Amino acid sequence: GADKDKGMLNWDVRMKIALGAARGLAYLHEDSNPHVIHRDFKGSNILLEDDFTPKVTDFGLAREATNGINPISTRVMGTFGYVAPEYAMTGHLLVKSDVYSYGVVLLELLSGRKPVGMSDNMDPENLVTWARPLLGNREGLERLIDPSLNGNYNFDNVAKVASIASVCVHSDPSQRPFMGEVVQALKLIYNDAEEAVGDSYSHRESSCDP
Repeated sequence: GADKDKGMLNWDVRMKIALGAARGLAYLHEDSNPHVIHRDFKGSNILLEDDFTPKVTDFGLAREATNGINPISTRVMGTFGYVAPEYAMTGHLLVKSDVYSYGVVLLELLSGRKPVGMSDNMDPENLVTWARPLLGNREGLERLIDPSLNGNYNFDNVAKVASIASVCVHSDPSQRPFMGEVVQALKLIYNDAEEAVGDSYSHRESSCDP
């Protein structure tokens, strides 16, 4: 899955994974017939082909969506660290529950961290709780971004992806975007990055500015 060896994935590959996975979920939510909620979306359920093209896999917990607005009441299933808080607490499943899980994967791609890890004092640390206060400012993002990237990214694009992750993991599901909206936002960032290929030295310098 895409959560393996994140340190070996450069920024462009991470963007490709983020966009491809978003397209996969958007298809399930908005274009498949019937519409489907994945319910167990996570990094290990993104299969990477040889050219790093991602495919969303493992539909063992998938459920047919209603109209995308009214929740489905169901026994809580999924993977700890990726499950949306409202679904975990109430069992009410929405397409926006998948959007939260996608936001967690986006945070993993940004930070290189697992959704649940150990803090310095050995308490379990939730990635969303840790990342949320860091997403809105440059100093925070510089703490959040995966150090294994070694500054090889466009900081403006990182900030845009971080803002998408922030709304995807919003505690209020009504404030989360639909996956089709996420795809459109990521396409704009991805296209900007494609046009700027070959300018990596200035990217690196700009990303390290104080």
